[in-house]
Amino acid sequence: MTRVGIVAIGRNEGERLRRCLTSLATNASACPVVYVDSGSTDGSREVAAEAGAMVVDLDLSTPFTAARARNEGADRLLAAHPETVFIQFIDGDCELQPGWVDAALEAITGDRVAIVCGRRRERHPDASIYNRLIDLEWNTPIGEAAACGGDSLIRTFAFQQAGGFDRTVIAGEEPELCLRLRRAKWCILRIDHEMAFHDAAITRFSQWWMRAVRSGYAYAEGAWRYGRGSEHYNVRNIASILVWSVGFPVVGLAATMALWFVLGPLAALVAIGLTVGAYIAQFVKLTVRGVRRDFGGRIAMAWSASVIIGKFAELVGVLTFARRRILGTDARLIEYKRSASSPSAV
Repeated sequence: MTRVGIVAIGRNEGERLRRCLTSLATNASACPVVYVDSGSTDGSREVAAEAGAMVVDLDLSTPFTAARARNEGADRLLAAHPETVFIQFIDGDCELQPGWVDAALEAITGDRVAIVCGRRRERHPDASIYNRLIDLEWNTPIGEAAACGGDSLIRTFAFQQAGGFDRTVIAGEEPELCLRLRRAKWCILRIDHEMAFHDAAITRFSQWWMRAVRSGYAYAEGAWRYGRGSEHYNVRNIASILVWSVGFPVVGLAATMALWFVLGPLAALVAIGLTVGAYIAQFVKLTVRGVRRDFGGRIAMAWSASVIIGKFAELVGVLTFARRRILGTDARLIEYKRSASSPSAV
């Protein structure tokens, strides 16, 4: 455990941060902890200092990103403890689970394993359908993986060799780092062990929508940076977004208008029916897939609907990225969570 250091990041996480720090004290008491605060106004930095963490205050005159926060936390950790071999990153809205660090250390012993992650679960999956869907999203296959999330144990040497997270990436910074590591012949491994509880705290459709917008932005930036490579990074995601949010509606509208003027209203209704039928067929297909994955009927249908509706939100993210690239404006965070200390959205 003395070879492991922990970097936690957060902003106005309130009670979530207290639970995070308590879990670190309980499950990784021998590990030095750095907490990186991004302009909290709820006393988060004082809570972290009282818990014994080294506190780093981000300079908010430079645009904040989670990638930048993690990098600065790692820099502070390694300056204080240069002997650190592995860094456990964790978000301030998460709680480390018992036995995780030991299990991760055992799994990362392979020479080319750069990152180990485990099972992340939602703390309150029954609080909303959105939380339940996110809990399902976290449950990715065990074994060698293409990417990890914000909670993971990373080999310091590999992290430094890759240059850390790209501080300019506002969303999807973990998959972007993992891509660079895999290109350098490193391996990302997901093991069958409980890793962390996460508190998404999504109770409204607007929050879920903005989270999907952020995903679309991340897909677009990833495809723009790396889509021409052999991995065709995120190209398939962008194609799916365009087909379901632009392709079918535009083709359906064009066919409806053309048939209306050429063959009359009845033919136009047929074109509308075929367009709607494509979405219904996709909904049924996804629902069957969800049932086969043991989601349960109601959750499978909700998941199917979220995938289809989410394409339109993701399109907003793609267009937001395109607009920023064309205009040359600075990238700004796309946030969806409520502050733990305030009823207003962060």
